[in-house]
Amino acid sequence: MELECKTTHLNCYDTVLDTTLYQEETLESIVPDACPDILRIVDTEAVVCLKSKEAQEGRIEVAGTARCAVLYVPDGAEGLRRMTISIPFTCSAEHAGLGSSCRLMAVPRVQAADARSLNPRKVLTRVSLAVEVQVFAPRTASFCDGVECESAAGIQQLGETQSACLVIAVEEKPFTFSDDLNLSGSKPAMEELLKSRVDLRCSESKIIGNKLIFKGEAELQLLYREPSGAICPASFELPFSQIMEVSGVEEDADCTLQVLLTGCDCSLDGGEGHTVAVSLAMLAQAVVREERQIALLSDVYSTVYELNAERRPYTFYRLMEHTERRVMVREILETVTPAREVCDVYVTVGAVSQSREGSQVNLSAETTVNVVYRGEDGSLCTVARTLPCSCSVELAEGASCTCRCTCPGERFATPAGGGIEVRYPLDFRYLALMPHNTTGVSDIRLDESALRNTAGQPSIVLRMVGEGERLWDIAKAYGTTMDDIVQANALGEDVLPMGQLLLIPKKR
Repeated sequence: MELECKTTHLNCYDTVLDTTLYQEETLESIVPDACPDILRIVDTEAVVCLKSKEAQEGRIEVAGTARCAVLYVPDGAEGLRRMTISIPFTCSAEHAGLGSSCRLMAVPRVQAADARSLNPRKVLTRVSLAVEVQVFAPRTASFCDGVECESAAGIQQLGETQSACLVIAVEEKPFTFSDDLNLSGSKPAMEELLKSRVDLRCSESKIIGNKLIFKGEAELQLLYREPSGAICPASFELPFSQIMEVSGVEEDADCTLQVLLTGCDCSLDGGEGHTVAVSLAMLAQAVVREERQIALLSDVYSTVYELNAERRPYTFYRLMEHTERRVMVREILETVTPAREVCDVYVTVGAVSQSREGSQVNLSAETTVNVVYRGEDGSLCTVARTLPCSCSVELAEGASCTCRCTCPGERFATPAGGGIEVRYPLDFRYLALMPHNTTGVSDIRLDESALRNTAGQPSIVLRMVGEGERLWDIAKAYGTTMDDIVQANALGEDVLPMGQLLLIPKKR
């Protein structure tokens, strides 16, 4: 007599690697002939662009470029000057589960950048980078949810339904933005572009059919020198809207979407200094998770024959929270000389960590705020300070949590008594999953030559229900069925009070 397991197949992804790679790069550079000698370096800021990412057998590799803007006071000339230094980087990681079919998500960010002059014509630049990587391996998950057999085999089956949050789709889409941007009439003309930075935000995402529609903004912030030598800021909001192909997901699926730079070019366009030509290359990376109900055959036996069932363990994850908490940072930065005006302010996010006390998880990040300001004597100065920031969330014990931290939106800095007051937002975006371990039947062997031994079993048994016992366990132990016990004892559905005396009929 043949038994056939009914198997459900489900295409999904396993998370093979979820980590952050840290990289430090240094480069010696010669000041271009067209630039004046360096008297004093004022500030160094870097923008990072992803160039490539690749998953290989047992290894991943991520490459990109950190473009550093070194601002300095020239020797024998007026006004701030800029030197642009591009530093390539490559980082890698090894793991046994990596392969060429894996999907690699990578988000590089700058943790710190600085430069010092070795002489008036040579600069040593250092940049510290953190690259957040997630690697997903495609797989076909198979679950036995029942047995097909002849009724004469007396097969009894116990099924259960598990809720599982699965990664169903991992997709990406490159796109570009190009435009000529005009300064407002109230802004002075540009003599030289000193710095540019881009903050990318995805404000909305929605799945419709097999399309993921997402919208957001690229906030471009410029720092430039006007003809008189003064330093001025300018900012532009550049909206974007894109469609990405996804498949096999429902419209209420949970989506993690990150947009990052792969290229950035800003230059003065025209001779009047009021137009900037901007070209941005971006990459959207999406990880789509969906809650699925999975039917499992959790146990099986035969009332007629000896039956052996092989079992295998399963770990299912349930999505608890996927949300964002915003924290406002506010601090007074002490300055050596009193500040007359603030020229520029920016924030870099360092290492993100977490700790747990019971059901409370504390998410922490180190942020470094940098301020370029003009002192009362007119000289340009900088002040930087690392400020810790944290937020607490309630998560049940046993839940796993992954967190990303960004500094979106506007940063504020203004002269205050004794220094400069800074204020900026910090977003902790975290994903919490609760694991659940269970076992299910994976294979069945029925021996038709071995009838179940019931020779020593009386025709009627009186049995008291123990604590935590299920009707299934009692029926299996005595080689009968749950229906027979229910009928013999006139039990209501799902009612099995502890201490109740049950009549266990012998299976004929």
